[in-house]
Amino acid sequence: MTSTGIRLHAPAPGWAISADVVVVGSGVAGLTAALRCQAAGLTTVVVTKARLDDGSTRWAQGGIAAALGEGDTPEQHLEDTLVAGAGLCDEEAVRILVTEGPDAVRRLISTGAHFDTDDEGDIHLGREGGHHRRRIVHAGGDATGAEVSRALVAAVRARGLHTIENALVLDLLTDADGRTAGVTLHVMGEGQHDGVGAVHAPAVVLATGGMGQVYAATTNPSVSTGDGVALALRAGAELSDLEFVQFHPTVLFLGADAEGQQPLVSEAVRGEGAHLVDGDGVRFMVGRHELAELAPRDIVAKGILRRMLELDAEHMYLDARHFGAEMWERRFPTILAACRANGIDPVTEPIPIAPAAHYASGGVRTDAHGRTTVPGLYACGEVACTGVHGANRLASNSLLEGLVYAERIAADIAAERADGGLHARVPVPVPQPDQPAHPLLAAESRFAIQRIMSEGAGVLRSEESLARAADQLQRLHTEARQTLEENGKTAEPGVDTWEATNLLYVARALVAAARLREETRGCHWREDHADRDDTHWRRHIVVRLDPGRSLAVRTTDTADFPPTRQTQRPQEQ
Repeated sequence: MTSTGIRLHAPAPGWAISADVVVVGSGVAGLTAALRCQAAGLTTVVVTKARLDDGSTRWAQGGIAAALGEGDTPEQHLEDTLVAGAGLCDEEAVRILVTEGPDAVRRLISTGAHFDTDDEGDIHLGREGGHHRRRIVHAGGDATGAEVSRALVAAVRARGLHTIENALVLDLLTDADGRTAGVTLHVMGEGQHDGVGAVHAPAVVLATGGMGQVYAATTNPSVSTGDGVALALRAGAELSDLEFVQFHPTVLFLGADAEGQQPLVSEAVRGEGAHLVDGDGVRFMVGRHELAELAPRDIVAKGILRRMLELDAEHMYLDARHFGAEMWERRFPTILAACRANGIDPVTEPIPIAPAAHYASGGVRTDAHGRTTVPGLYACGEVACTGVHGANRLASNSLLEGLVYAERIAADIAAERADGGLHARVPVPVPQPDQPAHPLLAAESRFAIQRIMSEGAGVLRSEESLARAADQLQRLHTEARQTLEENGKTAEPGVDTWEATNLLYVARALVAAARLREETRGCHWREDHADRDDTHWRRHIVVRLDPGRSLAVRTTDTADFPPTRQTQRPQEQ
């Protein structure tokens, strides 16, 4: 895979440091990878967009799924994951997840994470949608992500890892052979580094999280602007399964015009017995699926939206009044506080909810060791597409995937270094072109992109809505190019314009994939192709960017997850 030569318009790096590995992101995936790389003797630098503990991980309420309970097995966890993935999971990737997952959770505990226990001192296991057993470990009732983040950040600081906070990654550096040579980044504010600089390294691990800010309403924090996906596209990497965006069914409804990050009402609330009801108190999920409210998320989100359309309602309700105050305060204190902060008391009234963008099941395509199609570039966590999630992520598999595949990436980088392979070499980045290959969008374009995506590529899609979205996004792209070509001008480089430009990359790729997949599968719902079509569409859609700045979109020949070009190290061939 060769680089596209496309990069963001930015000042030349004014400083540079070197390392064996640079990890971009500070969630569960990024910090796990960094800690394991450092433990293997690799000089490791962590780059994070805000503070170390400001990523998506700390917002996770539900927990981590793993076969830790009596009578539960990895095989049962595998079966639930494959069912939720609607025929597009890579079975080997899932088998790795569920088999290595329990020990990965135990290692997280040994790192310092504290999970809730029962009266006997055993880990308390909850249940969420799509799981036939209780296998969700949680902390602080509904603050699992915050505890995982706390433990990993504490370990990073205790072990003296080199971290660069408040830094937006810009583009991948490559050497003359097209191999990874580090990243450019912009550090915001005072610190050891400031302004645009570079970290030179033969291995780069993308753990940049999600891209939920491409939609107007999302559970993702404001930093989730798809920076890693956009960087990978510009670097020539392939993306897969981008059309499968999971809309969480139960997000606190703050009004039809609410934008930005919305409060999540965890799946675990339904796992403990809360009911979905309409305005008349009717449990509309009963009879629609054998698990009713605990069906996989795509089915629940569709059930909610269908009921909203039937009743011409803006939202439905989640009724957990029967929990009582004591259970709410003990099991779901974070959600209780968020509801009350917005004028809703779930102890005495149903919670108004509606679906909102939550999780990207697709992303940068990797193999079982986290390798992308660009040599030396790895990806793990939400930014990656390992094949685990298929067409719809099973609840609480995301933190587990971050743990398991981060560990596998660290092991692969260390093995290559020990064998004198790619990562043992000192990379020499090729000079970046003087002129930008892609203009920057004005900061306010972010809101236009979010509106376009919410209206055209949201929970319910069609050829008409997707075609309209594609045209509107292309217009933004074309206008920016024409302004650069005719006037030699582009928007002023800065965090807001870089983020808006990254969102446009992500949006165009997502819409291209969604428009091609003419069926309904998992969390991709086409009202003009209402049925699942295994004959024609039980396969993956792969997107890449060509040097001419056009998107190349193709389908795989089968449902098998396609290997990357660097699936095997030379000594394994």
